Formats: sequence, structure tokens, C-alpha cells
Amino acid sequence: KQGRHANALVAAGWAAWASQPPDFGRDDHPAAAAVRKATAHSPPATPEQQAALDALLPTLGQFGVHLIHGVTGSGKTELYLRLIDAVLANGKQVLVLIPEIALTPQLEQHFRRRFPGRRVNTLHSGLAEAARTRNWLVAPDCDVLLGTRLSVFAPLPRLGLVVVDEEHDASFKQQDGLRYSARDVAIARGKQANVPVVLGSATPSLESYAQALSGRYRLIELKQRAISQARLPDIELVDLKHLPLDNGLSRPAVQALTETLARGEQGLVFLNRRGYAPALYCPSCAWVSPCPRCSARLVLHRTSHRLKCHHCGFETRIPPECPSCGNPDLKALGQGTQRLEETLSALLPTARIRRIDRDTMRPRAWAELGEAVHGGEVDILVGTQMLAKGHDFPNMTLALILDTDGALYSPDFRATERLFAQLMQVAGRAGRADKPGRVLIQTAFPDHPLFRYLQRHDYPGYARELLAERKQLELPPFTRQVLLRAEATTMEAALAFLHRAAQLTPDDASVSVFGATPAPMARVANLERAQLLIQSAQRQALQAFVRDWRPQLDTIKPRIARWSLDVDPLVF
Repeated sequence: KQGRHANALVAAGWAAWASQPPDFGRDDHPAAAAVRKATAHSPPATPEQQAALDALLPTLGQFGVHLIHGVTGSGKTELYLRLIDAVLANGKQVLVLIPEIALTPQLEQHFRRRFPGRRVNTLHSGLAEAARTRNWLVAPDCDVLLGTRLSVFAPLPRLGLVVVDEEHDASFKQQDGLRYSARDVAIARGKQANVPVVLGSATPSLESYAQALSGRYRLIELKQRAISQARLPDIELVDLKHLPLDNGLSRPAVQALTETLARGEQGLVFLNRRGYAPALYCPSCAWVSPCPRCSARLVLHRTSHRLKCHHCGFETRIPPECPSCGNPDLKALGQGTQRLEETLSALLPTARIRRIDRDTMRPRAWAELGEAVHGGEVDILVGTQMLAKGHDFPNMTLALILDTDGALYSPDFRATERLFAQLMQVAGRAGRADKPGRVLIQTAFPDHPLFRYLQRHDYPGYARELLAERKQLELPPFTRQVLLRAEATTMEAALAFLHRAAQLTPDDASVSVFGATPAPMARVANLERAQLLIQSAQRQALQAFVRDWRPQLDTIKPRIARWSLDVDPLVF
């Protein structure tokens, strides 16, 4: 009734509607009171956390992008929780995006404990289809939606805050089908709803960090770990040039594990390669197990007695002899997490070892693993990048990092950025409580500049060096890129399509069109792949270029290739 009267006054010209964002920063605002009440039983905020909260609370109710650069263990999650308290007190919803399905159960449990009585919903591809559909349908009524990249499209009519945790993670980019960056879509949703977007990471993407340095994003730094006794771990390099290896492990690495276990502490061994070995090899004729459908090798999985392609999904039984020369003495070539687990079990027979990779873990298994690690039932965790993200194990004091040198001299210009982030995240699992942490990295290139910054935990320094290189070489984030991908039954057909596409490009001197080339992974699932790169320093010019060019691509006859456009590609 009051609403009808107000509308009548507006219609008569005697009044006008106006909106005023709530002043969350006022001490007497209900949101501020909610923060005080909800955090009464949580750990006291560190001075850095409180300063960050004081800076962020007044921004609730208006759009802005805030980049929280916090070292591992600095309490970024606690900061998110206190912000969420304030938003919920005002009757609004919160969207929290995380990169990894495996993180969902522990975070969901944490959120439910922190917000009893609130409707905390999850959304990710690990849910059964019926559960995923149900959670999507009830999203408009939830208070907090926690999920992976698909959650960014969920209906949230009362949206009050968007949080993107580990914003640097490449898994926020959908690489096939409908290609999109969930981080960028989240920022667009925040702008559309006029709510703040908080990006958090210990190693922000160079794109986001450059935006913060330019002032377009607000930079908030947490430089200290949240637990006063905890300090960042010491990082040591094990020079492999003159050291023998026992199935990928150096003597200093084994010694460090032995000493850690003797103190009753836990260790982590990181190898970002699942399976038993990267390939099966014949020493007689040099045959190496190829995938019949891809330009890749089949990975040896000894526990399942299979050779598997990690690109197209093809798998077959392990042959009893070499298909090329008949030699029955086939060898495992290289190391995978299965083989590493086997080696550690032989070297440390009394150690309780758990392997964590996509072959062993499912979302429901994470809760069980967390309980086992916290309960002291695990001595050593062996795993891939799944170990690097967000896990907090107080008694984990040692991290061993194996076989990462390939990324140091990769042709991918983002390889060292990703490697630095990965190493920093893995190192951050060690020494998160009151016991000092130690990190050992095996490398044949200890003099590489990356390691100098890593040992100082100096992300800003390394980021500025990489940004200077990118600017000099006219690479993102100082330019924008679009990749036209083509797939066909033959490489000739894929390249022919791209050559014709290049002839149809609009005439714009501010946009560079590079020549068509085979993709680095040239064959996947029996399709040959090629690509054409378009680049410009001007985003608007590139957008107009693609808008004019795209209809022309549909006119190419005959239809000899399947094609797609990838804006801001992360994988080439």
C-alpha cells in the first residue's frame, strides 16, 4: 500500500525515486554489528586483515574491483568471511568462485560452520546431474553460492558481493565449447549489479596485477601470515647437475623427508604428472608408446595395467612386447605420481603415504583425506597440482618439488608466470602453523632468475620484471589477442581454411594478423589442428575487427574445417 502511494506521488511529479548505497562502514550500521557478532568466536583479525576490512567495508553497495594480494597463509579466506558477514546482514547474496572442485567440500563445511542457519549452496560439475540442476534452481533463494566457473552464470537476484579466490588460476577459463573467463564474467556481473568484486591470490595473474598497478583495480596487500608464530618457509635449491637420482629423488630430498618424519611431522612431495610414467619405451628399437589419435604419448598407468592418453581419453592394455620389434623388455620412461609413490614406499617402508591426483581423488574423498591428515594418519602426501590449492595442514612442514625445469625454457610466454605461481602455492603448504617450514626444489638450473625471486617470496618483484618483458615484446597484458582455431581431417585443410580467413580480414593498421601455423598439439582425437593469431594494443579496435570479420568466416566454402574464436587465449 505504501509502495502504491509512493508511485502515485512520483507520477504526480511531487516526488522522485533515488537510491543511496548503504554505508556499511558506519559503526552503527547493522552490517558492522553483524561482523562484530559473527566474528566474536573467530580468531582475532591481524592488523593487516583489519586494515583491509576497514578499506573494503565502505565499498559494499557499489561496484569496484579489489585485488587482495596476500601471501600464502595470510588469512584471505578469513577476510572473505568477514566481508560476507556484512553482506548477509543486509539481506544480500554472495557468489564465491573457486578454481578446483576438490576445494568445495572443505570450504562448504567451513562456510556452514561460520554461517549457521544460512543457506549455503554449491555448484560444480562434480555433482550428479540431478543435484546440479536442483542447486541451480534453488540458487535464487540461497545466501551464499560457492562453486567453480559455471556458478558465475547462476541466477542471484539479490547479489551483494562477488569473490574470486585464486583468481590467477587458468581453470577459470573455459577452453572449449562456449569459451569464457569466469573471472572476467564475474567482474561484468559485479558491474551490472553495482556490487564490489574481490579478487584474491598469493600470485595474481599479470593481467590483474597490471590493472592494480595502473589504479583501475584497488590493490590490498597482506604481507604476513595470519598466525603470529608462522613465517614463510625457507626455500632451498637442490642442484641436480652433479647429483645422482633414485627414480627422480635426490639424496638431499630423501634425507629431508627422513628427518621430517623422525620429528613426527608431515611432508609433501609434488610432481605435476599423474600416472606411473609419461611413456613406455623400447630400449631395442626406441619405440615410444604413441597415441593413435593424437600427437602425444600414451601414459603408463601400472595400477590399472593400461596405457592412457590424457588428451583424448584413448586407452589400451599394456602390450606384452614391443609392437615394433617384438622385444619383451619394455621400460617405463620417466616419472609419474604412481611411480613416485612406489619409490617412496621402498625408500621409507614405515611411512604412511597417500597419493593425490585425478586418478585417486573424487570430491567426496577430500573430506576423508583432510580428516586423515589432520588426525596424523598420513606421513607423506604425493600429488599433482591438486595439492597446491588452498589446503591447510598445520603439521605439514616440508615440501619437495620435483621436475619443473621444463617450464623454464618453454615457448609459451606464460609458462614462467604459471610456474612461479605453482611453486609459490606448493611452497605455501609448508609451515603454516607454529612449526617452521622448509621447501626443497630439485632443478638443473638453480641460477634462473625465477628462483631468486621465489627464494625471497618476492612476487611483486618478479611480476614487475615479467611485465617489463611483456611490454618490450608487445605481449599481453599490453596487447589483446584473439586466436582463430581450425580443426579438420587433414592439416592441409585446416591451414587452407586459415589462409582463406586471413584473406578476408578487415583492413586495420592497428591490428596485426600473424601467419597460420599448426597448433603445438597438432593432432587431437583424430583431428588436425591449426591456428591464426590476431593481436592489437587497442581493445576497441580488436573488438571492432572481430565483429566485422566473424560473419566473413561463415562464407568460406567448402566447409572443410571446424573453427572457433578464442578471445584472450591462455592455451596455444
